[in-house]
Amino acid sequence: MELQGLNSFPFRGHQAYLKSAPHYDFVKYRQLVHEITQAFNGISKEVIQIKDRFREVYDRCDLSEHLEKIQEMEKEKLELTARLQIAKQNVQDHPSQEMYQEEMQILKHKIIKSVEAISEVLQDFKYDCEEIQ
Repeated sequence: MELQGLNSFPFRGHQAYLKSAPHYDFVKYRQLVHEITQAFNGISKEVIQIKDRFREVYDRCDLSEHLEKIQEMEKEKLELTARLQIAKQNVQDHPSQEMYQEEMQILKHKIIKSVEAISEVLQDFKYDCEEIQ
C-alpha cells in the first residue's frame, strides 16, 4: 500500500467509526487500528534498515539523521492524530461543550504545523540525497 493511501485509510476508518454513533463499533475500529499499526511497524523497520545503510554503506550520517528526525516527527504527528480523533468524538458526543471544539481546532493546527515541519526535513533529505547520484 502506498504511503498516501495508508495516511488516508485511518481517516476514512475513523469517519466510519464516528458514523456508527451512538453505538460505536469499537471492535471493528480497534481491528483497523491494529492493522494500521502493523503496517506502520513494517514501514518503520524498513526505514531503520535504510538509515543503517546510509550510515554504514554510504557513510552518510546526515541522511540517516534526516530519516531519524522524520520518524520522530511522524510519531508525534500520529499521537496528535489520535488525540484529534478523540476530540472529534467528544465534539460529536457533547456538541454543547465548546472546550471540545476548541481542542479539536488546536489539534488540527498542531497537525498542520507538524506536516509543514516534516515537509521541510523531507526537502533537506531530498537535497542531500542528490549528492549521492
